[in-house]
Amino acid sequence: MADIENPDFSKGCAFVRGQYVPIAQASIPITDLGFLHSDATYDVVTVWDGAFFRLDAHLERFKRSCEHWRLDPGVTDQDITEILSQCVRLSGLRASYVEMICTRGQTPWGSRDPRQAVNQFYAFAVPFVWLANESQRASGLNLKISDVQRIPASSVDPTIKNYHWNDLTMGLLSALDAGADSVVLVNDQGHIVEGPGFNAFCVLDGTVITPDHGMLEGVTRKTVIEIAQSLEMPVHVRAVLAEEFRSANEVFISSSGGGVLPVTRVDGNAIGNGKVGAVTRKFVDAYWALHKDPALNLPIVY
Repeated sequence: MADIENPDFSKGCAFVRGQYVPIAQASIPITDLGFLHSDATYDVVTVWDGAFFRLDAHLERFKRSCEHWRLDPGVTDQDITEILSQCVRLSGLRASYVEMICTRGQTPWGSRDPRQAVNQFYAFAVPFVWLANESQRASGLNLKISDVQRIPASSVDPTIKNYHWNDLTMGLLSALDAGADSVVLVNDQGHIVEGPGFNAFCVLDGTVITPDHGMLEGVTRKTVIEIAQSLEMPVHVRAVLAEEFRSANEVFISSSGGGVLPVTRVDGNAIGNGKVGAVTRKFVDAYWALHKDPALNLPIVY
């Protein structure tokens, strides 16, 4: 039984309806349209060594997402920063995966008018989430290119954070069934777009290439592009054919859930020599080095 007077936040903390609760007790009403219709937006920022990494960029994107979906979280950037900080502070986590969410909320019973709903803001902090385990980070992921097409951008704007993940989930299930570690989806033209929670990159003849449309423009993707520019390495943001991806010299993915993560097999076949490449290693090292840059980090007062 939970101790109401001395709640245990050690496994994570959530902000729900104005209160901080242990993550296991966090919930939303079953009639919230965020649950019923996936009518919500969110963003994820990470904490490493007790500091938020690129929080400003995540807050900016969250605000843009809310405006696009016509949602009002009812809190300012300063409010959100304090709520997220308190979630981390109460949990005591020094490395954390921190999410901010705005749902449509509930409309008056029987109404289908989303304008009548009272939007809700939620947040939580849990231990840092890795998209790849330690072994996969060392030896590289086995990625499958799915036959499942990503939802067209003309239907759901992929540059705006959303929970419309059925295509990603079905593609992932098929990839896992086939023995792969994860999946990357294509668009209706057969171009690589993105995977569940990550952007994709490949290296061809010394040039770093990443898709230019049909995917979320991730904060970590932005960081990778900035790293390439700082290393004076050519970067092309353009359409990427699935066959180019399969025949690349190196492949890696980017996500808040682990930063830059190597891929050494695509569709079961080795990329390059089947080992983590030198370019990928440079990006991994540079990404984590940025976590010591005061300009990109906001320390949390515990």
